Amino acid sequence: MDAVDLGVNLFVALFALMDPIGNLPIFAAATAGASLRQRISVSALICIFAVVFLAFFLFTGLALLQFFGISMAAFRIAGGILLLLLGLDMVREDFLKMFADVDATTDALDVRGYARRRFKRLIVPFAIPLVIGPGAISTVIIVAGEGEQIGPAGTVAALAAIGAVGFVSFVCFALTGPLSRLLGDVGMAVIVRVLGLILCALAIQFMLSGLSEAIPGMFSSIATTPYPDGGH
Repeated sequence: MDAVDLGVNLFVALFALMDPIGNLPIFAAATAGASLRQRISVSALICIFAVVFLAFFLFTGLALLQFFGISMAAFRIAGGILLLLLGLDMVREDFLKMFADVDATTDALDVRGYARRRFKRLIVPFAIPLVIGPGAISTVIIVAGEGEQIGPAGTVAALAAIGAVGFVSFVCFALTGPLSRLLGDVGMAVIVRVLGLILCALAIQFMLSGLSEAIPGMFSSIATTPYPDGGH
């Protein structure tokens, strides 16, 4: 594998794991009532954070986990718990009301202030672990090892792939306005609740994978790897 192949593979994997298109309804719900400039500012902060966070793990991820004595299994379980809490909130409560910002509709010109408030609120659980989950972090750490074998070009290709995914995610999140107008409050509420159910199931899957890695043989392979052949 050369540097180009590594970069392309990492881009495809991260795009699928971060799933900016699938997360559009949630981001639209969390920024309901925001102006275009406010939404763009929030999108930029979240995606810059994602790029920096993943780049940090590209260089130090494995050493950092080793320093704190944290296994990838434990990281998957922790990420699953956070996802489960988010999913339960989305299913049981009014997600739009929970993330509402009363200043968004009264001061549309307050771009920086709004972006800071939304960013602080969305770091957890939206940016982590919904966008940047255990899968994305573990993928970056694995690619970091492969990049070292290729040399500096491999590291550059990995950084370029991370930056490209961040830019694509920014574009997707910045253009959520038409989606929120099309669906309306009722449509957004329905989608958020359905996604909440999916997140709960995904969270359980993360925890099953982590537990099966920590305690081999604890669960059947059907539970930890339900579709080993891609579902065919």
